[in-house]
Formats: sequence, C-alpha cells, structure tokens
Amino acid sequence: MADKTIGVVAAGHAQTAEAGKRMLEEGGNAFDAAIASVLAACVVESGLTSLGGGGFLLAQTAAKKSYLFDFFCQTPLVNPGEKAVDFYPVALNFGGAWQTFHIGKGAIAVPGMVAGLFTVHRKLGRLPFKALIEPAVQYARQGFTLNRFNDFTNRLLEPILTQQEEGRQFYAPQGKILRQGEKAYLPQFADVLEQLARYGPDWFYRGELTEWVLASLGKASALTAKDWADYQVTIRPPLRTQYRQRQLLTNPPPSAGGILIAFALQLLEKYDLSQYPLGSAAQIQLFSQVMALSNRARRQYLDGNLHCQDIEAKFLDGDRLSKLQPSYLANKLGSTTHISVLDGEGNAASLTSSNGEGSGHFIPGTGIMLNNMLGEEDLNPQGFYQWQPGQRLSSMMAPTILLDQEQPQLVLGSGGSNRIRSAILQVVCHHLDYQLPLTKAVGQGRIHWEAHKLDLEPTPVADILAQLQFDDDTESTLWTEQNMFFGGVHGVAITSAGTLEGVGDPRRSGAVAYSVE
Repeated sequence: MADKTIGVVAAGHAQTAEAGKRMLEEGGNAFDAAIASVLAACVVESGLTSLGGGGFLLAQTAAKKSYLFDFFCQTPLVNPGEKAVDFYPVALNFGGAWQTFHIGKGAIAVPGMVAGLFTVHRKLGRLPFKALIEPAVQYARQGFTLNRFNDFTNRLLEPILTQQEEGRQFYAPQGKILRQGEKAYLPQFADVLEQLARYGPDWFYRGELTEWVLASLGKASALTAKDWADYQVTIRPPLRTQYRQRQLLTNPPPSAGGILIAFALQLLEKYDLSQYPLGSAAQIQLFSQVMALSNRARRQYLDGNLHCQDIEAKFLDGDRLSKLQPSYLANKLGSTTHISVLDGEGNAASLTSSNGEGSGHFIPGTGIMLNNMLGEEDLNPQGFYQWQPGQRLSSMMAPTILLDQEQPQLVLGSGGSNRIRSAILQVVCHHLDYQLPLTKAVGQGRIHWEAHKLDLEPTPVADILAQLQFDDDTESTLWTEQNMFFGGVHGVAITSAGTLEGVGDPRRSGAVAYSVE
C-alpha cells in the first residue's frame, strides 16, 4: 500500500522545510509547521529573516475560517529625526550593480516576529511551543552546512553582518565570511529559543531581553521600553477578491503588496489570456503594462493613504478601474523569505517574514540581528524619518491563498521587495490561466516593470526586445539567466488529481518536504 501524503512544506531552505515536516509527522497542523519552519529559517536563512524582524501569516483553516496575522515592524512612539540617531548608508554589491541601504541603531523598528508566532500558536497551533523550537535548536547547536544561496547572501550582506564583533563571531569566525560548504553555528540563539519556550513573549518584550536591547541601543536609537511593551499583533480579515471564479486571499492594507496584486488581477481578468500565448511578445507586453499601471496607481492613490478607512474599496473600485484600463492598455500589447504549508486536514498557512537587510546591530548574547525597516527605501516612500510615530509600517509582503469553493487550491508567497507582487501575480496566472503544473508555473521566466524599466528573464523567443512596443520611454533589459531579483516563490497546491504538490523556487535554492504516513 502506497504511503499517504499528510502534508507538504515549501520554503527557502531544505532544513527550513524539514522542520515543518517534522511537526506534521509529530501530529501538528499546518500552523505548527509554519512556526517551526520560520524559527528554523532564523538559523539557516538568518541573512533573510530574524526574531528581530517581522512578517505576516495568512491562515485558512479546515473549518473554512480565514485570518491575516500582521506582526510586521512598527515605528517608534517618538520621531527624533534621522540626524539625532545612529543612521547611515552602506553600499551592497549585487554582482554588477551596487545599491545603497541605510542601517545602524536608528534604522531599527519595533520587531513583531516573536509576538506574532506566539499569537498564531495560541489561536491555531496544536503542539506545545517547546516542540516547535526543537529543529531550530538542533540546527543552531549542531551547526548547518551553508548552501549556494547562503553563500550568496553572506557575501552580499557581509558589510552589515560584520559591523559588530557579535556578527563577526557568527558569520566570520576565522576572520573571513563563511562560504558554501562550511559549517555555521548559532549556539546563543538556541539558548534564546529555550528561554522563549519557558517564559513566553513577555521575556522578549517586557523582561530581561528588553533590558539587554535598550542598554545596547542607548540614545543611538529612537526605541524605548514603552515601544517594546506596547507592541500588539493585529489579526485582520484578509483582502478577498475574485479571479477566474476563484477566491483570492491576500495581505490587506496598511500593507501595499496584496492590494496591488488584487488591482493587477482585476485588470487581467478583462482579457482572455488564451489569446496571449505564454512567453510571447504580446503576453509580455500585456503583463508589463498591467504592472506599469499598478505602479502608477500606487503613486497616485496608495502612498500615504494605506492607513485610511475604506482604502480597499476606493482603490479597487470597479468603475475607476474600467475607466483607467482603456487609457493605458489599448496598445498592442530584498531580503525576505517565505513558507507555504498545506496539511491533510485542509489547513493552509502562508507565512512571509523579513529582517530587511538587517541593521548590523545584534542583541548582545543572542545571535539576533535587529531589522533596518526604518532605513528601507521601499517602506519609506515619503523619505526617511517621515513616518508617523507608533504606526505599523507598510510592506510589499503578500502571503496569498487561492480558494476553490473555500478549499485551499494554491498557497504561495515570495521574497523580493518590490518584485514580490509581480512574482506572485505571474505564478498565479501561469498556474491558473495557462494551467501549468506548479513546478513549471514557478520555473517559468518572469518579468518585472518598475520606474519605466522592464526586466525580463531569458526567453526562447528570438529578438523579443525588438518586438516590444511602448508609448513611453520604457527601457528593456534581457537577463542572461534566471535570478533572485525576480523573487523567490515557494508554493504548495492541490493538483487536479487531489494530490499535494510543492515547489521551492530554484532562484533562491528553495526546497520542499513531504510528510507521509
């Protein structure tokens, strides 16, 4: 008799996915698996996510209830201005292109990860929290071998990871940044996890660890004990929109990524995509124009308004969309990680988390680098230190679930900053409209339009750039290989045969683990 699959986990690292699989095999559900996986990711993907950062978990339960847990980072209660804090630029080399980020103690926003994971666990988890930390504790104490993507992120983030002695101890113990094939250890982080399992989130937000943080920050940061003690997880109804007779659940405002995906899908739904062969110049042009219109709409209507009441209804107003569409579409037409889980009971979890590039500042004695969300240009479109005090930062993270008659059909999300929404949009369309199996839907070449620049992954279509026609000054670039620039979509789905399928995006060394009985 063949083994029965009882769950699948897709994530950014094989050991991240394995941690979730272990929870499913120990009798846990999709939410236990997601929590254990992200704790493991804080070890084996520590350049991308951290207990010093934040994120979102979108849940669809077997009882057909849906929740969006918002535990993203929050601005301090007092804005002293960037000149009053430790806040400075650092240039990172992406391999042929340099980009500047802002880090330092003044770049740190209030982290929400710990509060978020405990809140999800209390509401939806089944196993004791002590069980959920076990894989991460094992990886941290026994060590893990760096893979190709670990090597890339370590080299990319080296100027940040090695800002302080504590960072150098973990990431460059012999004086050189750890590389692929070498082993990394985070023993102090294992101790932190055991303390959290013993004492709960108050130890992090109102206890001994808070004292360590504030003492290490001094007056170089805007954060105070009240900022930490006042942090609250918000549970929201997901943004719900219809696409091709399916219900799509995603991250609502005040985050921007989900509402922009919904906006783009409502535009695409007007088109019969069978008339736009996948990979053709016509299809690429259509999708790039939809992305361009989404960007334009974001600047005109969303930036600065995401905390306004009824912003979803106003932004996705059908009459306004129908008027915008002919005007713009009548021609011929990062550091983040994601975990998707489906279990055999029908529970689905989509969890996206981030530490930004990291601030370079570690909580002493913990191995935890705090975020740099106040220094992330994408999250501060009005300019640095223009944020409102005590407010949840907006994000492009968009954990997403596609439902068929309220049953999860596709669970996905992505890392990739502003490319998150275009990556998710394309995988949804590749899978649903073009009926590609999930592995091929994720592996299919992608495009991204932003600021009058169209980037395309390699395509078999000859002279593709010469076939694209734009009315504006759009500049097009054809990449020579697929790249993490275009996101990292880790997804799970139920196939037409009723079996579970998962895929980790090869652009980010993604992995899948199946739990069987």
